[in-house]
Amino acid sequence: MNQNKSNRLRTFCLWLFCFAIVSTVTGQSVRISGSVFSNGHKPLEGAIVTVLPSGITAMTDKQGYYFFTQIHKKSKKITITYADYVRYEMELSLNKNSNTIPDITLIPEVKELNEVRITNTYEGQRKKEESLNVEIVSSGFIQRNLGGSLMQSLQRLPGVKAISIGSGSSKPLIRGLSFNQVIVVENGIKHEGQQWGADHGLEIDQYAVNRVEIIKGPSSIMYGSDAIGGAINIKPVPFPSQHVLGGSLDITGKSNNGQYGGSFNLFGRKEKWFFDSRITFMDYGDYRVPADTVHVYNYAVPLSKNRLRNTAGRELDLHGSVGYLTDTFKSVFYLSSIHTKSGFFANAHGLEPRNVDTELHDKSSRDILMPYQEVTHTKISNTTSFLIGTHQLETQLGFQKNFRREWSHYVNHGYMPPIYPENRPGSQDLEREYDKEVFSVAVKDEFSLGQHQFTVGINGEQQQNAIAGWSFLIPAFQQWNAGIFVYDKYKINDLWLLHGAVRMDYGKIDMKPYFDWFKSEITENGQTTSAYLKRSEELTRTFNSLNWSAGINYTPGPFSFKGNLGTSFRMPIAKELASNGVNYHYFRFEKGDPNLSPERSYQVDLGMEWQQNKWSVQLSPFFNYFTNYIYLNPTSQHDIYYGAGNQVFEYEQSKVMRYGVELQTRYQFSKNISGEILAEYLYSEQLSGSKKGYTLPFSPPPSVLFNITYSPEIKGVKNTYFSLDYRYTADQNQIVPPERKTPSSNVFNLGVGTKVKTGQQDLLISLQVQNLLNAKYLNHTSFYRLIELPEASRNIILSVKIPFLIHNPYKPN
Repeated sequence: MNQNKSNRLRTFCLWLFCFAIVSTVTGQSVRISGSVFSNGHKPLEGAIVTVLPSGITAMTDKQGYYFFTQIHKKSKKITITYADYVRYEMELSLNKNSNTIPDITLIPEVKELNEVRITNTYEGQRKKEESLNVEIVSSGFIQRNLGGSLMQSLQRLPGVKAISIGSGSSKPLIRGLSFNQVIVVENGIKHEGQQWGADHGLEIDQYAVNRVEIIKGPSSIMYGSDAIGGAINIKPVPFPSQHVLGGSLDITGKSNNGQYGGSFNLFGRKEKWFFDSRITFMDYGDYRVPADTVHVYNYAVPLSKNRLRNTAGRELDLHGSVGYLTDTFKSVFYLSSIHTKSGFFANAHGLEPRNVDTELHDKSSRDILMPYQEVTHTKISNTTSFLIGTHQLETQLGFQKNFRREWSHYVNHGYMPPIYPENRPGSQDLEREYDKEVFSVAVKDEFSLGQHQFTVGINGEQQQNAIAGWSFLIPAFQQWNAGIFVYDKYKINDLWLLHGAVRMDYGKIDMKPYFDWFKSEITENGQTTSAYLKRSEELTRTFNSLNWSAGINYTPGPFSFKGNLGTSFRMPIAKELASNGVNYHYFRFEKGDPNLSPERSYQVDLGMEWQQNKWSVQLSPFFNYFTNYIYLNPTSQHDIYYGAGNQVFEYEQSKVMRYGVELQTRYQFSKNISGEILAEYLYSEQLSGSKKGYTLPFSPPPSVLFNITYSPEIKGVKNTYFSLDYRYTADQNQIVPPERKTPSSNVFNLGVGTKVKTGQQDLLISLQVQNLLNAKYLNHTSFYRLIELPEASRNIILSVKIPFLIHNPYKPN
């Protein structure tokens, strides 16, 4: 053990020494910046700027601005490409530490072509520079595939699924891993809620999302513990252009649950100061399924008008940001508050299904009765970046408060008093309450040395979670995490790019003791006494880990190859270490293990892509090996002190092997017709433990999606499309009890959309028909899969986006 610590210390010191040496020799690097405009002096956002011969690239922002922080003084030229504009090229002469390039004006490219293919996109460039498999989607993709939540809108992508909790919330599932194995980053800050619960959704406003990067595969190097299964990085909204005041109005309606609502955005900027604000409101009723009866734990539950009683909800989201921008300094403050109130399907929570007052619940499809949950997630953060010499430094400070309350009628089990005591604090209807506060800080430095691009970072986080309510599941706790990493991207030439990184993490969790608020009878040696049972011991655990990653990119012409090999880890959470109570959503008693070791993963990720003429093919195989995967194992025991006879589930660890592949193929049949195939396959197996030979929970079955899209040219509108998706999902017979086997399914989805010119703005209209043929099918990754609940019936979604500009200095005469 001492030898291992000594080796880690030597490695850590070696990286710090390398960082110090590199920092002293970066005098050969300079900073360059500039702006790109159209011939009408309109800023061009998304233009690709490349410095040669290094090949380092950047993209312009909303005001057409770009910058490079670490460019070698011997760089020869700069090139700029933008769709439908002539490629620009300019010689460089770099003598100063900071160089401002004069404004560049691009000339429109006029050509008579049968087909125009844009190859240098941000998404394509990002994929070529990342050794892990990355999917990048824009706000346009989200609007075109709008679901009830952000993850439901993203699950068209292969390898990405959602654990849906009704129609209004869900959590991410990447290659079969979820909960605390996948992290979500918003505006540079790791989103921290009560993500350990299968019934706890993601508190993210999808209307506030501009661009999302989904990293499929272990990402602990850049993001730390909890990214062992992947990461969803929600990028900040681009800064507004100077002297602009504008915004947009999104309006959405859905037929299945009668949802109505939308989002209003207003932004503006002077010279250096800007603001961006948004308010989102949603109201929806009970959603419908293509069945009039469902079976909840072997009891037949009739559904009134095919609706799942008490699945209505409301959502109110507020966002605001303000920032100060110069060529060398940027500081942005973000503030958001997400509030949701949504019901739990009344027949599947706590009480037996037959004890639900159906007359009360069926009186209205829009009321929210018990059981229900209320969640308010507040987030405040600041991101500041600035230049110190030739170093681009970035600091991030964050505070989050996740306040969750679950309401349900008081039900006594075992020795709980039949009537809730009047002198006990708190409401008798408050089943559980979690109050989580998180403080975080991160510092990152980016610089280059010759063909090397270095990123060095350090981060820390402190969180505390208080509990309340008459039902106990996990104890209150405090947790600390800290990590430091060094990442090097080395460009050998235009074909080869190498990656190397190392990260050291430290974590500590301190769990509080918990005693029942009521006495239970205990019989020992023939003597019966009454006592307050101790459900949670005082416990402190510390964890540390050293992880590494190595990758490669090879891009010879239309073909590209990437590969990544590395390790990741995840420290166990409070629920896995110290849970000791009934989970009413599953009618089971869950028990943690205080001696669990951290999860550790070894992974290989590969990616092959070929683009030529009308074809685009992308293949992404992967392999994972866990030395000690944490899972919840059903036992033959039943709880005693609660007296409800719930089966006991205990957290255990086992060796796990996982592998799979994702395929994306696109073919352009003609100028207006294209086809697409998206397929995925995942296999996982436990290699040890009491569930040896079984798969893992929530393992998605193989599936394939076929798409045909027709994009006609219609006078007066643009970007018109008619799209039809057909998804076939295979049987899932590889399960872990109490999971049930899921039969195959066939689902069709229809999409129509266009842009209508209104003045100087484009009105975006999109229409979806989800589950076009009203198929009755089961989703293996749904929260309600255990009770044989089919997915939602046909749903027509109409979305309209109305952008507007109150003031625009770039408006053509």
